[in-house]
Amino acid sequence: MFKHRMIAFAVTSLISFGAIAVENQSEEIRSTLNDQQNVAVTIYNSNLALVKDTRKVKIKTGLNALALRDVSAQIRPETALLRSINAPGSLVLLEQNFDFDLLTPQKILEKYVGKTVGIVKTNPTTGVETTEQATVLSANNGVVLKVGNRIETGLPGRIVYDDVPANLRDRPTLVTQINNKGATEQTVELSYLSGGLGWKADYVAELNDKEDKLDLSGWVTLTNTSGASYKNAKLQLVAGDVNRVQQQMHPMAKAMRGEVMMADAVAPMAEESLLEYHLYTLDRPTTIAENQTKQVALLSASGIPARKELVLKGADYYYTGQYGEIGTKMKVGVFIEFDNKESSKLGLPLPKGVLRVYKKDSAGNAQFVGEDNIDHTPKNESVRLKLGDAFDVTADKKQTDFKTLPRPSKGNSAFESAFELTLKNAKKEKVTVTVQEPISGDWKILSESHPHTKANSHLAVWKIDVPAEGKTTLTYRAQVKY
Repeated sequence: MFKHRMIAFAVTSLISFGAIAVENQSEEIRSTLNDQQNVAVTIYNSNLALVKDTRKVKIKTGLNALALRDVSAQIRPETALLRSINAPGSLVLLEQNFDFDLLTPQKILEKYVGKTVGIVKTNPTTGVETTEQATVLSANNGVVLKVGNRIETGLPGRIVYDDVPANLRDRPTLVTQINNKGATEQTVELSYLSGGLGWKADYVAELNDKEDKLDLSGWVTLTNTSGASYKNAKLQLVAGDVNRVQQQMHPMAKAMRGEVMMADAVAPMAEESLLEYHLYTLDRPTTIAENQTKQVALLSASGIPARKELVLKGADYYYTGQYGEIGTKMKVGVFIEFDNKESSKLGLPLPKGVLRVYKKDSAGNAQFVGEDNIDHTPKNESVRLKLGDAFDVTADKKQTDFKTLPRPSKGNSAFESAFELTLKNAKKEKVTVTVQEPISGDWKILSESHPHTKANSHLAVWKIDVPAEGKTTLTYRAQVKY
């Protein structure tokens, strides 16, 4: 038996013992979540959050070691700021240490390398326990022990320890050395930046039968892998691309399956400008639990005017060479566009995210018809989504003529080519297809069966009506110079 009072326990129950041992550290004042008065969390797009944790603590006048438990495991300690709320200037911060080496059976074994432990063995016949002293020689990829005059590997019995190393914690803890010049009861605020907290926007839109209006709802999906919980937190979200200095942070986040929490439908989050970003504030406290995914309502709008467009986009390579057949049954893209304006019953800054579109079938059941990413979209801008490719609308395209023209000047080239594009429509109603042809160089359309518009210096656009269960052929001749 050891001379010191031993606490025997199995390795599998080590964590509960560590919690008791840390509790008994008498030289420091420990603050837990029971002291927390309120907490505010501001989450940015780039896996970054600002945490403001307000607690009421009792400390001595003069020097104190104040241990703030249950901070984020991904805290950036260099950003931590501790201040007194009720007595500003009364606390002088001398030193702070972030203890992220958490208590586990393996960790305590590693800390005892070179030290003496107890090995408890049980006689399988009599059930009598005996204890031997052993020195831990190594804890890498197993354990190596010196027991008397012999060396043993593996775990010959239960290992018991006489104490827990001071630098092991059962929860992430920020330990501060402070000089208190004020009252012994203080309300303090700890603010810091942390990783492990992120958010993204998700939108759901439902098209009406005529496909000219949609209802839009937005959700914020929060993910917390920071290693801490934030109970009844004031939640704010910053939308925008905040510049950050790249640096290595301690990898404390664990890959765990999140629990999805769907919030009740409530009023949209309040929005305001913040520098060149947008700040969204939830109108009620919410709990962001550790290793949890949560969704809260962001916005909703109905009856937003929408425009559907079928687009066939070409390429510029076939204007400078002879290609013949270019493609058959070419895919025609399906796009939906709407304006983010008050006159369109919207007019709200939209954070970047994924927008999913649904439409009801003949039985009234909403069916998924496509999704696309949207970037941060300010008020009065348009949102354009590609939902997929049309099934019933296809195109066949071929080059009907090509020739190289005499060089207009030294080092330059000129080409002339003709094309035939047949658009086919298997639907029972007429459709309009937008044909976009990128053409580089100095170009002009010499002849055409349908009029085009010059959208920009490198894009010709045709709007072609295709009858129900019919087809329409577009022919044109183009000249390009380089």
